[in-house]
Amino acid sequence: MSEYRGKWLYEPQQILFDVEDAVATITFNRPDKRNSLNGQMLKEMRDALLEADDRLDINAIVLCGAGKDFCAGYDLEQAYEGRGEKTELGNYQYRQAGQRFDDDCFSMERTQENALVIPAIHKPVIAKVHGNCLAGGTDIALQCDLVIMADDARIGFPATRANGSPPAHMWIYHCGPQWAKRMLFTGDKMSGADAVKIGLALESWPAEELDEAVTLLARRVAAVDQELLAAHKRIVNLALEQMGANTIQRLAAEVDARAHLATGPRRMQFKSDMKEHGLKTALTNRDAPFGDGFVRVR
Repeated sequence: MSEYRGKWLYEPQQILFDVEDAVATITFNRPDKRNSLNGQMLKEMRDALLEADDRLDINAIVLCGAGKDFCAGYDLEQAYEGRGEKTELGNYQYRQAGQRFDDDCFSMERTQENALVIPAIHKPVIAKVHGNCLAGGTDIALQCDLVIMADDARIGFPATRANGSPPAHMWIYHCGPQWAKRMLFTGDKMSGADAVKIGLALESWPAEELDEAVTLLARRVAAVDQELLAAHKRIVNLALEQMGANTIQRLAAEVDARAHLATGPRRMQFKSDMKEHGLKTALTNRDAPFGDGFVRVR
């Protein structure tokens, strides 16, 4: 547990919050779970982003992961137990995700709100990606203003093979329609070096140079006044809004809810494997037909 006590963020348990040279570093801190996303960590991330946006001694933000990965995705064990949501409290009944389309939309919209705070805040956010950036990890990284990856990092959304569709969708805006479809149709992943080639990332660096590269970039950004940075971020994001980005985020949550209710053989096999054998077997069977699961940019 962090001893940090601020206006928005108070004693976080699953993230770390540090400030140096006008740069706030927010670190996912569930390395034993490969920084998989659960409700608490998403809420703490949101609170940390608002804390950094509000503090006058911070001009830029770096989002990263502890241990071997940036973020390996959503915590599927929790997700298949109802995403940790309460369906009964006292004498009241509440929506149950995955049971009805509208209930699942409601649930995904609440989850999506955590990622959408990234473009909504005023200060620049840089995603520093190493190891795995998969599924829910891409929902976070691709909402950031800049994505810097290790050459050997891995980015993709394998869950599109049997689980759903990205509930926060920025793929089309980063890499265009054909690459967005190529990645989502197969759930394949690619290296950081290849991600730069198609626009999913701005830069990639050898893993041992990533920390220094991001630190130097963040300090360069932070050398500009907050008001100017906010103006620059806002005009670009307004252009994205004119391209329909906000509408697409809303529809992405609904499309993901639709996908959750699919009854095809691969979808039903995954649900059955989760129930009878657990996550490891479910993932093995889901991904077996795809070999190493990599797309290589030619």
